[in-house]
Amino acid sequence: MPVVRVVATSGINLYVNPLARRDGDLLRCVNCISDPYGAKSKRGGYNTFLGTPDISQVNTLFSWTKNDGTSLFVYRASGSALSYSLQGTGAWTLAGNGTIGASAHVGHAILNDTLVICDGVGSTRHTTNGTSFTNTTLAPVAVDVEMYQNRIYANGTASTLFYSTTNDATNWNTSGTSDSSSLNVPGEGKLLKLIKVSDKLNATKNSGLMFKWDGYSLIDASSYLGPSSPYSVDKVEGYAFWFNRLGHFGYGGAKPQLLSNAIQSQVYNSSGSAITGSTFDTISAGVHKYDYLASVGTTTDDITGETIGNAIVKYDYQKNEYLNWSFANNPTAYHSYKDANGVQQLIFGDANGQCYQYSGTATTDNGSAIESVMEFMIDDGKPELEKEFEWIDVFFNPGNECRVSVAVGDTFSKASKKWVDVGDCSSGHAEFRFSADTSRGRILFIRISEVSKNSKFVFYGMVITYREVKR
Repeated sequence: MPVVRVVATSGINLYVNPLARRDGDLLRCVNCISDPYGAKSKRGGYNTFLGTPDISQVNTLFSWTKNDGTSLFVYRASGSALSYSLQGTGAWTLAGNGTIGASAHVGHAILNDTLVICDGVGSTRHTTNGTSFTNTTLAPVAVDVEMYQNRIYANGTASTLFYSTTNDATNWNTSGTSDSSSLNVPGEGKLLKLIKVSDKLNATKNSGLMFKWDGYSLIDASSYLGPSSPYSVDKVEGYAFWFNRLGHFGYGGAKPQLLSNAIQSQVYNSSGSAITGSTFDTISAGVHKYDYLASVGTTTDDITGETIGNAIVKYDYQKNEYLNWSFANNPTAYHSYKDANGVQQLIFGDANGQCYQYSGTATTDNGSAIESVMEFMIDDGKPELEKEFEWIDVFFNPGNECRVSVAVGDTFSKASKKWVDVGDCSSGHAEFRFSADTSRGRILFIRISEVSKNSKFVFYGMVITYREVKR
């Protein structure tokens, strides 16, 4: 009697022909993490982070720890206000000279214990005390800033890249002993985002063009495709990530690599049900530890036909693995920072002006139940062979609240799947014997789901037995 063992569950794989995939590859996986490796667990939840100084969408979150190593400021840009929280625990307070352009995103950079900010509309500003900002004389109106080679570089609102005097974030003079200057970045489109990778400053444009600057020469890298959304850019260990209309890219300084083949049908597909076109220009993302999280709106892949609302693409850099998350409150900005106790924290903001703190221990999304779903297909590498499925054994942690359903059929049609509940899994093991009217077909689909407010689960694996049906 043939036996199929699934004891090493990987990530989502929607790129490979479903009939060519491994039996452990996932068709769907929402709100799970890969812990322990080869298994799947329910992700943690989150709670509110501080209060709401306004009810406008949170567009930017960032933090600054001064050189004394103890003074920490967490900042948010929402509506027309830049607010700060001292140590990330004090109430949100409007920063001095902290009025920004309406619904503006704020860029920031640090040089010699001076924080520089820009909003693409008003004056570039700086602070040394963290609470009050001063307009920076002669600095350009900028859409993004970055520290590189002991200067502050600033993307102007068109195609001019400016830089400050060496070792002075506030000196933008171009005469005398000052050596500030600027250069034109050629090609169509306007400057979008500055990305510092592998000791090069990469200037990107909203046309997708990229140019590398090493402090002496500008290198045309326009054969590459940069980010469509500047808010989708973040880094881990000096390796940058971003989204554009072709997918999720990684960049270590050579050529950007397309990473997202595994979820291509969520990015674009022939059914037109993937990420909405205009969303690509506003995707917000952030890196927390080794996970890249990107809010991509609503997406439906064309294999399972299942829709994910408030969809978050989760890419695990360590495991090179994609999963999907969905938060009850859709993130509009992310930030990961080390708090006053040295603990790495993930915070995000939403469209209503509230910020939240993700926790590995919380069991709800600020009081809302977290719905986790996994879906597999099993054909044992013999899709042409009709089978009589006999038994399925599924293994979890004791005390879980999971439900397991099975459906046997010959097609991938969502409508043709007649799901049958396996039963209670709380003991940590569920076994199910297929009945005569539900056992026969070429493909077995398994769905594991859980919606609760008070528990988590760990899915370890499953074993399926069947008999071959002779033609």
